[in-house]
Amino acid sequence: MRGQQERSGSLFSYVSIEERIPASHPLRRIRQLADQALDRLNPTFCALYAAEGRPSVPPEQLLLASLLQAFYGIRSERLLLEQLQYNLLFRWFVGLGPDDPIWHPTTFTKNRERLLNEELMERFLNKVMAAPEVQPLLSDEHFSVDGTLLQAWASHASLERIDGQDDPPPPPSGPGEGFGQPKDGKKRAKGDFRGIQLSNQTHRSTTDSDALLARKSNAHPAQPSYRGHVLMDNRHALIVDCRVTQAVGTGERDAAKAMAAELPGAHKKTLGADKNYDTKGMVAELRRIGVTPHVAQNTNRPGGSAIDGRTTRHEGYAQSINARRGIEKVFGWIKQWGGLRQFKLRGTEKVAAVFSLHVIAYNLIRLGNLLRPAAMEAA
Repeated sequence: MRGQQERSGSLFSYVSIEERIPASHPLRRIRQLADQALDRLNPTFCALYAAEGRPSVPPEQLLLASLLQAFYGIRSERLLLEQLQYNLLFRWFVGLGPDDPIWHPTTFTKNRERLLNEELMERFLNKVMAAPEVQPLLSDEHFSVDGTLLQAWASHASLERIDGQDDPPPPPSGPGEGFGQPKDGKKRAKGDFRGIQLSNQTHRSTTDSDALLARKSNAHPAQPSYRGHVLMDNRHALIVDCRVTQAVGTGERDAAKAMAAELPGAHKKTLGADKNYDTKGMVAELRRIGVTPHVAQNTNRPGGSAIDGRTTRHEGYAQSINARRGIEKVFGWIKQWGGLRQFKLRGTEKVAAVFSLHVIAYNLIRLGNLLRPAAMEAA
């Protein structure tokens, strides 16, 4: 007998959201780890809010929603809240019931200064990695470091001279304008830099003054950018530290020295890195703080590599060089799937907070797979 389609929906539902989410869904393990870390951040949240007044949206829910945005590469808070309106999985992860109202998109804007900052994201990352079930997955001896360019929310059209003067007149653009020297008195169009060599010493973005011109290689154009840096534990490719700096030439090595110096313990450690870190100053500083530099040799550099056979002859050196490649997956995921090919916030502080949030999201996905129960893997 053919069933008839019921076009009028049921008024009540007797199945909870918890029952609708499969027991094997990867977000279950991720939510458990995130909830544990957020519970440990409760004293920090209490200090951020007044003791009296109208209750706000719980900060835990805002951060869980931001993690969802990173997991699924949702490009804006408005689209995220649209998903929360009808997606039961998203509602369950954030902690909303089927009938709970969705907050306004400007809630993220008003709470961004309070919650989405570099200090709080650093604590969030530390709490996630300090979980009892996560600690056995970490090594306290072998690490890798690398950096990547992060394109800022600014364009060449926003570049202006630092000294406030106008650029010289543009050269003729076609036969109708004649040939030879530029005409005096003619002003350049916005973003027209023909015949001008741009540099960070002469021009700066008016949209984001912290962003500096940088390029990945000679084959790529220079764009207003930041540099993101991560410190990876080699055992299971988990990120234990991250930060964002301005895109200066020595930024990668300076950040690597700072992160290596903050590693706990006085025991010997190793640090793997690519050829960009193979300088005498970098190698000497790492050895001074008790870290063995396992950097890839740059034999084409004038004066040769800063490390020799005393380091490369050990089996651990080859293992560090091989493990270091795992750090590229972090940058690939953040840019391709996390939606951070170009940042939508301005300023080093905000860019660093968003970058750290996506590093936390990457770690949670990795941990969800590493801590998956054996029964799940067998199935």
